[in-house]
Amino acid sequence: MGFFKKIAAKFKEGLAKSRENVMAKMGQLFQRGKIDEAFYEELEEILIMSDMGVPTTLELMDELREEVKQRKLTDAAQLAPLLAEKLIAMMSDREEETALRLKPDGLSVLLFVGVNGVGKTTTIGKLAYQLKEQGKKVILAAGDTFRAGAIEQLQTWGQRLGVDVIHHQAGSDPAAVIFDAIAASRSRKADVLLCDTAGRLHNNVNLMQELSKIQRVIRREIPDAPHEVLLVLDATTGQNALNQAKLFRQAVDVSGIVLTKLDGTAKGGIVVAIRRELDIPVKFVGLGEKPEDLQPFDARAFVEGMFAPLYNKNGDVPQESGQNK
Repeated sequence: MGFFKKIAAKFKEGLAKSRENVMAKMGQLFQRGKIDEAFYEELEEILIMSDMGVPTTLELMDELREEVKQRKLTDAAQLAPLLAEKLIAMMSDREEETALRLKPDGLSVLLFVGVNGVGKTTTIGKLAYQLKEQGKKVILAAGDTFRAGAIEQLQTWGQRLGVDVIHHQAGSDPAAVIFDAIAASRSRKADVLLCDTAGRLHNNVNLMQELSKIQRVIRREIPDAPHEVLLVLDATTGQNALNQAKLFRQAVDVSGIVLTKLDGTAKGGIVVAIRRELDIPVKFVGLGEKPEDLQPFDARAFVEGMFAPLYNKNGDVPQESGQNK
């Protein structure tokens, strides 16, 4: 099995709930035969209900209508591969945007932000596992000093993976934890420092001020860091994830999105909405419980997994020139 086919198979398995939900309706729609206003209205409703969001859906529908006119399409079945093509184009990023920014030499600092319950600490553990498998020395920073059990959860991951965890007592200053973690990472010649942060303080203002302070401390110690600020969002929360992203972006320079629990939602269209409306690359998606189920995002693999029947006659999703392979 080729490399892309393995990725596509992982996405197809992880997106089973979303595919069954969306395609059960969409498959019947594309078998109708005629492209008319009723067809467009039903397709629009299906896309919105998949959590693709109103702005993204309306933009997609406008593009589809224009293409139908230009290509003089009349059969609904002809629109299926065109929809797949448009979805891939909407989500595709340049490889340098989606790749994890790691310095070839010296310490790379990755800051993880997000509300409680989205799977932030678990994501850190999974990524630490993958980086260690690549031969990198990883250190974890337990910067979430407010949530009960957060430090212990990260320590459990550290013990499981055999990596050091820098921590203070519960309730300590998170910025001080990150400061000490940077010093420890330098002295131990680590390659990557993964920093956990709080997801909930007394109110949103306090949380955002704390995150801004952490980012300032990191930049004071390493001017070009953090090299990534990864916002972790829970796919099962749907449109609420978009609201969270807009809030966090006001406090820190979010460089990428990690969308967790995608295997647990029947509305995987949120991936399209997040990528299109936020203009921030989706770097990883969570497709299961195992560490390897944290997968680098691939637009074509996502479309194959989410919209399997939207293929051309050869059984493949059309590829746009210049998109990620």
